[in-house]
Amino acid sequence: MDQSPHITVAVVVEQKGQFLMVREKAAGLIVYNQPAGHLQVKESLVAAAERETLEETGWKVSVSHLLGIYHFTSNQDGNCYVRLCFIAEPVCHMPDRELDTGILEALWLTIDQLRTLEQDLRSPGVLQVLEDYQQGIRYPLHLIKNL
Repeated sequence: MDQSPHITVAVVVEQKGQFLMVREKAAGLIVYNQPAGHLQVKESLVAAAERETLEETGWKVSVSHLLGIYHFTSNQDGNCYVRLCFIAEPVCHMPDRELDTGILEALWLTIDQLRTLEQDLRSPGVLQVLEDYQQGIRYPLHLIKNL
């Protein structure tokens, strides 16, 4: 078990009542998640969110807001995750772009469809961030200071 917290980003992208999601293989399971991944050294949080979305879905997006900061400790491996979740607008789709290893497909799903897949979500945070988004929670990006 790694004792250091993992800093991750995730992105909520909505279009016509559907959310951009990935179906991926993680820890030997097929699960659903928002486009998400780890922050890289010398990368801004917003750049990481836009990069991960492109790499995992083939969609270029523009981050508009911070949705929230979520803390989660996995029951599977005991790892601690600090997840900064952003809201982004879709800019353009690059359907021929190869997706990251482990990503089976990018797809658009409604929150009701995701609720029926609850046992197949990567973590409890997947639904939580969508519920927060639907409640209208939005924080300005200027809360994040790049030093």
